[in-house]
Amino acid sequence: MDLEYNSSRNKLVISEYGRHIQKLVEHAMTLKNRNERQKMANGIIEIMGELNPQFRDIVDFKHKLWDHLFLISNFQLDVDSPYEKPVIEKLFEKPEPLAYPKNKIKYNHYGKVIELMIEEAIKMQDNELKNKLIVAIANQMKKSYVNWNLDTVDDEIIFNQLAKLSNKKLHIPEGTELFKFMPNPKQQYARKKKKNNRNHRNQKIK
Repeated sequence: MDLEYNSSRNKLVISEYGRHIQKLVEHAMTLKNRNERQKMANGIIEIMGELNPQFRDIVDFKHKLWDHLFLISNFQLDVDSPYEKPVIEKLFEKPEPLAYPKNKIKYNHYGKVIELMIEEAIKMQDNELKNKLIVAIANQMKKSYVNWNLDTVDDEIIFNQLAKLSNKKLHIPEGTELFKFMPNPKQQYARKKKKNNRNHRNQKIK
């Protein structure tokens, strides 16, 4: 059996998918029968999704997978996509710079997106859908709070801050319990270590 060395392999186009996916794409490109090629492309997309479940949090993640498939094939794979095929120039063009928010954010750890979601929730007329959005906002606030402060937080604090951000126009449905989010212990340890080192340096200066 001949060994295959890294130096003799084609360069990985998107490393997150690994060499096996790239080889499957390269094989699909050699298939002359279009139906077989299409069937294999669909199968590759499913595998790519399983290998990268984090994409499921991205809006229209299947579209992203198809864009990556064409990118891996250097846009040479001739198959039908459920989406408009990407244009290479568009994929690599620099995005327009984001406008700096003019209004001051009340809580930095929640960011502007939460405030925009609250504004939309206030406008909603469908009470059932509105309540679901309010709970979703509160859960995201709690998650952001824990990630930022590396500490747990009572639901009541989140409820109070939601009321403040919405000028008391949004209220959590009675009996709501938010998801439990725990701070990352590695991040907690790193921050504690950094704080101890800073205190130690300050003591030396004194």
